[in-house]
Amino acid sequence: MSKKSLKKAFLLLAALPVAFGLLFIQASGAVDLEKAAADQIKAAKEAIAKAKKAEAEKFASDALKEAEELLDEAQELFNEGDYERAEVVALSAEIQAERAMEMAALAKERGEESDEEMLMMSKTSPSPSAPPPPSPSPRPRKMAKKPMVTIGGGAIMGSVPPPSSAYQPAHGGTRPPNNAAYDAMFFETHGVNPFIDAEDDHLSTFAVDVDTGSYTICRKYIFDGNLPPKEAVRVEEFVNYFKYDYKKPDAEAFSVNLEGGPSNFGGARHEMLRVGIQGKEVKPEDRKSASLVFVIDVSGSMDRENRLGLVKKTLRVLVDQLEKGDEVGIVIYGSRAEVVLEPTGIKDKQKIIDAIEKLGPGGATNAEAGIYLAYQMAAESFKPGGINRVILCSDGVANVGETGADEILKRIERYADKGVTLTTVGFGMGNYNDVMMEKLADKGDGQYAYVDNLSEARRVFVENLTGTLQVIAKDVKVQVDFNPEVVQSYRLLGYENRDVADEDFRNDKVDAGEIGSGHQVTALYEIKFHKDGKPGKVADVYIRYKSPDREERVKEVKRGIEKSEFKSDFEKTDADLRLAASVAEFSEILRKSYWAKDGKLEDVMAALQGLPAERRSSADVIELIDLVSKAKKIQEANPE
Repeated sequence: MSKKSLKKAFLLLAALPVAFGLLFIQASGAVDLEKAAADQIKAAKEAIAKAKKAEAEKFASDALKEAEELLDEAQELFNEGDYERAEVVALSAEIQAERAMEMAALAKERGEESDEEMLMMSKTSPSPSAPPPPSPSPRPRKMAKKPMVTIGGGAIMGSVPPPSSAYQPAHGGTRPPNNAAYDAMFFETHGVNPFIDAEDDHLSTFAVDVDTGSYTICRKYIFDGNLPPKEAVRVEEFVNYFKYDYKKPDAEAFSVNLEGGPSNFGGARHEMLRVGIQGKEVKPEDRKSASLVFVIDVSGSMDRENRLGLVKKTLRVLVDQLEKGDEVGIVIYGSRAEVVLEPTGIKDKQKIIDAIEKLGPGGATNAEAGIYLAYQMAAESFKPGGINRVILCSDGVANVGETGADEILKRIERYADKGVTLTTVGFGMGNYNDVMMEKLADKGDGQYAYVDNLSEARRVFVENLTGTLQVIAKDVKVQVDFNPEVVQSYRLLGYENRDVADEDFRNDKVDAGEIGSGHQVTALYEIKFHKDGKPGKVADVYIRYKSPDREERVKEVKRGIEKSEFKSDFEKTDADLRLAASVAEFSEILRKSYWAKDGKLEDVMAALQGLPAERRSSADVIELIDLVSKAKKIQEANPE
């Protein structure tokens, strides 16, 4: 038997539990909280012992002492039977011990006889404008080892921002280099999905994504008179920015909505298949109580365009939505990290707001120090059975500490496994790192949003606060099994950086995406049927996910769609499919996809204007039509 045949046989056997569209439930068994906490405490003790062996007492005494204090706290919680909190505090102890060991190794490498305070001061000085915290607890972190490596940057310009005190390029001068719209914009390209022959590979597998940062960043580019760089465009984040009228789930975590019909874009014989997922909605009054830690970038770069001012307004919007039982802690970072507000109940709302309003920018950007200190606070204020989330507000730039996302990701993922998640909220244009903000949110089991104005802040934190905070399904993966007897070839639009190996669909150790309350996920496929027009099933769609509790019960659901269910004309398809297809084509044109090389923005405009009046008159679609119109004018004024 060939390797390909073996793979098919394995996948067929694995699919048996969901045959006939039945829901499959795999019980993982109850988590032994006491054992999990004991194991984590043991791991922390071992890490501290290794740090001592590495001479951390000599070179990183403060960090080692903090690790020991966290371990003592974890042991005390364990003795009291508070096993969940003990486990996450012990994780903080282990990570702090690991960092102490790294600091000691770095000091010895440099031949220094100082602890981490001297290491930090040798490179940078404290933020001159950052306000003194009410309860100072500076915790310096180690120096940078390697620079951030990213791909992407410039843009097609319509107009260059004029020199002003509000816009100063990060690397000097009065204008961005290479005639770019903004300086120091970091994006990463993941390529463009090709058409796949269904006979060669009939399975398409990916992790869901509810991020919207790419759309709002590109919207900012266009409204400022510039086309975005193609690396900034992620099709799925454009499509998922918009709300669709999907059926609400009955008893399960979400509903699956399938529809197909001719594509109004692309070549002849192109059909469109839409996979729409609608998460169940948790009423605001039923939302779990939340322990939130705001970690706020107050470095010098946040003074550009009054970024910190928008952060303050955004956080006030969020605080105004919190309820009894919620609490907020605040960590800031410039050259170093500081606690400005210990976890405080919402009953002391004014105290929280006062702490936010006192923030001021200045200094370098030690994102690593701020993130770790925020996670330690989140661990010590952990709410068993509640929402435990760190909310990072930053432009994503880091120039002190471990400046690349990879060095922080593994530890953030460990916290996510214990129930402490991360939401990243980006601010600013110029000196902005989209790569870091997206990756941090992905590994932190959270959402990445970009806020360019107060209206967007309200959209994220008012209109869907419960969805932003409360997860209803974890590690959600989608696998579409195309019927090669009916489908000649297919192409997934977007999700290039969410690809999952087909054989890993039922590997529940593989990380995937999360869905919050009321969230929607939409995926579009361009497909070609065989010319002979053979009828039959087009595809089966499998969705696999875990429950959001510690038990992580695994569920899988299957839905299918027949060729006879496909509409005969684009105009006869649901308005939601037409909107999603138009948004996808818009993003494909912006990112210069080979498959949209003949695409025209006027065709996108015509499709949007052809939507039913009630759909066309929604605020988001009105703005989209304006956005496409402006992009068209910029494109015409700057022909390639």
